[in-house]
Order: sequence, then structure tokens, then C-alpha cells
Amino acid sequence: MKILVIQQKMIGDVLTSSVLFEVLKKEHPTSELHYLINSHTYPVVKGHPFIDDFIFFTPEIENNKLQFFNLLRRIKRENYDVVIDVYAKLSSSLITLFSCANTRISYYKNYSSFIYNHTYKNKTLVKTTAGLAIENRLMLLDPLLPIPVKNIKPKVFLTDKEKKAASEFLNKNGIDLKQPLYMISVLGSSNSKTYPFSYIAKLIDQIVSETNAQILFNYIPKQQTDALAIYNLCTATTQKHIYFDVFGKSLRDFMSISHFCNAIIGNEGGAINMGKALGVPTFTIFSPWIKKETWSMFEDGVNNISVHLKDYKPELFEHKATKDLKPNWKTLYDSFKPELINLSLKNFLDINLARGSQTLE
Repeated sequence: MKILVIQQKMIGDVLTSSVLFEVLKKEHPTSELHYLINSHTYPVVKGHPFIDDFIFFTPEIENNKLQFFNLLRRIKRENYDVVIDVYAKLSSSLITLFSCANTRISYYKNYSSFIYNHTYKNKTLVKTTAGLAIENRLMLLDPLLPIPVKNIKPKVFLTDKEKKAASEFLNKNGIDLKQPLYMISVLGSSNSKTYPFSYIAKLIDQIVSETNAQILFNYIPKQQTDALAIYNLCTATTQKHIYFDVFGKSLRDFMSISHFCNAIIGNEGGAINMGKALGVPTFTIFSPWIKKETWSMFEDGVNNISVHLKDYKPELFEHKATKDLKPNWKTLYDSFKPELINLSLKNFLDINLARGSQTLE
């Protein structure tokens, strides 16, 4: 059996949908499994042992009709038996249609449901600690599996060579791996997903004050100005603990460095998802307009903890849909003051430090 899974766009989505491959390969060990993803997301699934081949949706394909048509022709030549369209947008629907696969699975959309012979509506009530992002994806496997799937975590696969290079890089830059080391996801993927600069700076001050930890910032070069603005809002004492110029220059570098961190703390997004896939503890700050139930994956109150404005001020969310909340993200963020988060963060840090001490012993 030859199966194509389509998951375009964001890094977190591509990583989360990778759980499908482990389930499929274990149930159908002789199957050939392909993954169609945006080319820039490949690093998070590089080396995945259950994925046999990748097809990349490049910027050229996205912006050129002839290139896109060539992709459709390639998909048809592959003769897939099954296509699982997790992206469920116009481009992926066309890819599914041109595949001519006998089994075509996706989420229900009124404008594209005719393309698929198995469609499902997203669940809105979470049933497990995996969160809706995982639960809704595993639901797409129902036509191919004889029994319901147990929830499974996404995983990142680093090589020993990558880990060794990251360890040497950190040591070379003065990082003591025997002391607490925290990666701070200081910036979200957009302004509407970024905790206010002055607020995150106060939380970083708290982390240093309570742990005396070494601090790394997660940012990419084009975000340096914003990251520096947050650095400058921290106290002078805190700044001495921040290794501002020590950061991963690629996704694989970031993940290899994160492997050695005691925790990843900050804005919900790709960095947090990668941390969970690496088995690194996480403390997540959700944007007020994002549904926590969807992306608060595998939270146990110990290794993975998240906070949302709704946890503290539920009255702000009564009778409000996402479409009502998103335009007011800035006002909502203003209400999400650090004082609301302080205690949850302190508890997380205390647990994390205690675990670190036991590990050293």
C-alpha cells in the first residue's frame, strides 16, 4: 500500500501530523509512506524513521501555475492507494483529486467534500491530554485501522553528530551544561501571538531571580531587533545571564541546542512544539485568541504546563468566538499581566530545578 500524507504550511503542523506515520507503519509495516510538506519545514521531520520519502511544496510551486501543474502530474504518476489530506485547503484538495487514489481522506469542507470518500468534522471537545491537534489528526486514520488509535507524541530525531556539535558549541560560548539552562521563546510567529515585550522581560527577570539560570533567546536573524528590544527591557542583573548571541542559526541547530536545555519557556508556537517532541519540559504562554484546547498537547502539570488569559479572567471570553477575539488581541494581551502568571511559572521552575538536581546526583 502506498500512502501520501499532505500537510503544508507551518512547522508546528508538519511536526504534529508526523504522528500519523508511526501509527501507519506499525499497522502496515510494508506500506510506502510519503509526506508532502513545505520545503522550509523539512528540518523538523528530517531523519524520521517511519517516512519513506518527501515531496516538497516549494515557493516556486506555490507562485507558478506551471510548476504547480507539474507537481500534480508527478502526484498522479506516483499511483497512490491512499491520500490523507491534513491541510484541507484548495491546493491540497487539487493534489488529492489529481492523485486518483482509491481512498481519499480529509476534514469536511462543504466546497471540497466531493473530492474525498472519507471526511470528518473536527472535534471541539478534548478527550485526552494529547489535545485536539493530535486527536483530530488521528481521527483521519479511522478508515485504515481496525481499532481506535492510542494517542502518540510527535518526535524529533537528532543524530549523535548533531548533539555533539551543539554541546561543543555551547561549551565554546561559555555555557555550563551542569547549571540550569533555559531557552526563552521570546517572539511568536506574529504580533498577535507574541506576549508583550515588557511582560516577557519581567518573566525573564523572575526566572533569573529564582533560578540563577543561564538564558538563551530563540529568534532568527530577521527578528534580532525585536529580540534585542526585549533584552534591553530586562534588568542589568538579568542581562548578565542572557547569552544573546548564542542561538541556532538553523532549525536543526535550534533543536540540537534545545536538547541540552532544562526547559523551553515562552510564546506558544513551533519552538514549544519542537521542545515537546524532543522531550524537553515546556512552559507555554498562549495568545488570548488561540484555543488552548487545540495546542496544549500532553500537558501534565509537571513536564508541560501552559497558561492562557482565560484561565484567570474567563469573563472576558464569555459568548466570544475566535473571530471576535482575534481583532482585540492587543487589548486582551494588555490584561494578561505577568502577575497573573508568576505563581504558575514559579511552581514550574521549582519542579524543574528539583528534577535537575536529582539528575545531577
